Amino acid sequence: MLRYYKRLLLLTVIALNVTFSARAELPEFHLTLNHNLFYPQRLEVPAGEKIRLIIDNQDDAPEEFDSFDLNREKVLFPGRFTVIYIGPLEPGVYHFFGEFHPNQAKGQIRAISKGHGGAD
Repeated sequence: MLRYYKRLLLLTVIALNVTFSARAELPEFHLTLNHNLFYPQRLEVPAGEKIRLIIDNQDDAPEEFDSFDLNREKVLFPGRFTVIYIGPLEPGVYHFFGEFHPNQAKGQIRAISKGHGGAD
């Protein structure tokens, strides 16, 4: 019985290690929200890869990151970083906006295939 628990513990540790390693290896991209505007407004990411998008809300009020194209919706609390996992994406342009300031807080993520020099 002790052998069973040792084996289970070992498999659990291996599974957790693989999970944390996979997360650590994801490409990271950053957006900043300041004065109800996203910077940069256009972000280029690799197509076909899962990415970690880190958003820094430097405003004094919350905003909501919203994208119908990416099927994502997440509250951005003031003065905090928020992580959103996206992809893998097909090559193309994906629009996003701030739900509370949709005419100001907007931008796009452009997924680019390797070897295409930015042309989709």
